[in-house]
Amino acid sequence: MEKPLVSVVMPVYNGERYIGKAIESALGQEVPVEVLVIDDCSADGTELAVMKYMDSGKIRYIRNEQNMGAARSRNRGVKEARGKYIAFLDADDWWGKGKLKAQTEVMEQTGCAICSTGRELMTPDGRTTGKYIPVKERITYRELLKHNSINCSSVLLRREDALAFPMEHDDSHEDYITWLRILGKGGFAAGINRPYLKYRLSEGGKSRNKLKSAAMTYQVYRYVGYGPLKSLFFFVSYALHGIWKYR
Repeated sequence: MEKPLVSVVMPVYNGERYIGKAIESALGQEVPVEVLVIDDCSADGTELAVMKYMDSGKIRYIRNEQNMGAARSRNRGVKEARGKYIAFLDADDWWGKGKLKAQTEVMEQTGCAICSTGRELMTPDGRTTGKYIPVKERITYRELLKHNSINCSSVLLRREDALAFPMEHDDSHEDYITWLRILGKGGFAAGINRPYLKYRLSEGGKSRNKLKSAAMTYQVYRYVGYGPLKSLFFFVSYALHGIWKYR
């Protein structure tokens, strides 16, 4: 297998229903890729679903010996990766063609630390909702503090940064913490305002999930080093942005 430009890190737990579409979307990109599937002790037919794609020569299937969660599974994939860049893709999401080519070009041309894209929201069974979440062309650290507009499955970053700032703290938004820490050392995130990410909405109680997410967002600010009052200030700013966005 040729040396990949991009290593696609795909954590999965009981994802046999969806993972095929995710893998196909990664293999269909227009740059050299490897796909690292990190199976977090699935109890369904996930492994068999992945094996169908092994003949491509671009799939590496790694099964955790014990359940590690999505964050630490991503970290394991990053350590095993061989590409210059890391792209994260959850097993129930998928990409449109041209995503990685467009992102690698932006990374090379602008020197940005992170590149993300817009996302189209899909129903749990994979149909479009007709809703699109745009992304700004340039996101600074201060802007990211007020609103996390960077979706994990849309991200491309350099492997060296993914290694230096692993995803930690399963009781919070671990990807948001990583983005803040990367931008906190300088630089910016670039956004490509096209719906390259097809983001599958999950089933379940939205109200309960929003309350849990709010508590986790406050914890993000504590983990990146802010005190209680400063964290509360940023949390209020974050909440007000959400109210304005969905009013």
